[in-house]
Amino acid sequence: MTGMRTAIIAGQGRLPAALAGLMAEPPLVAAVDGFPPDGLTVDLRVRIERLVPFLRALERDGVGQVIFAGAVARPRLDPALLDEATATLLPRLMGAMASGDDATLRVVIELFEEFGFRVVGVDEVAHELLPGAGVLVGTVSPMDEADAARAAAIVAALGSVDVGQGAVVAQGLCLGVEALPGTDVLLAQVAEIGVLRPDPARGRGVFYKAAKPGQDRRIDLPTLGPETLRGAAAAGLGGVAFQAGSVICLDLSEMHRLAGELGLFLWARP
Repeated sequence: MTGMRTAIIAGQGRLPAALAGLMAEPPLVAAVDGFPPDGLTVDLRVRIERLVPFLRALERDGVGQVIFAGAVARPRLDPALLDEATATLLPRLMGAMASGDDATLRVVIELFEEFGFRVVGVDEVAHELLPGAGVLVGTVSPMDEADAARAAAIVAALGSVDVGQGAVVAQGLCLGVEALPGTDVLLAQVAEIGVLRPDPARGRGVFYKAAKPGQDRRIDLPTLGPETLRGAAAAGLGGVAFQAGSVICLDLSEMHRLAGELGLFLWARP
């Protein structure tokens, strides 16, 4: 490593700021161009076409370890911006992009490590963002447990082919799965279906989220927040369950309060 400072490679959303607020020393904030984080002052910007100059800038600023946080869509590359050193890495990056998000993230981690940076995960820097097992709010019925188990099996199958990290199941039926558009879109689609409300006595259903099988925990762990609970309530669901210790919860105290207000259970499923 070239230094001891930590850099957050930040995308959109509130996670980078939440992470920075829990760190013992102020991090350097490097935002992916076009995906500014909420509530943080950005020190550096990065584009994939200028990756090598960016890595050298991190070295110059005394960074020794990096953590990836926030949402980033797959970028469009502009060949006009390529520098000579980064151009030599392009075939490797393009090959990874063609193989999917997991392959792309693995190569990005490898490149940072090859330049001497230690890549760490959220759980290593701010483990309190990933709740351990337990029913956090409300009551989980046997019907809810069965729906969550079914959803967990579906999410594991989806994750094995790098599709998504979430699913909605009610009364044993899969009403939707999370893909590229994300959690909010999935829950909005379930709300439009409207099949959950006629017979809630048979089980209102659950939204479940988990890491992909074999996922590198240093990058792209799934995230939940208060907006997830609002979406679940609007969809008529009974609650939200997630894989304990593997899902980031933003503003957990507000999630607790909101789940109670909305009559939802919130369950970190072991």
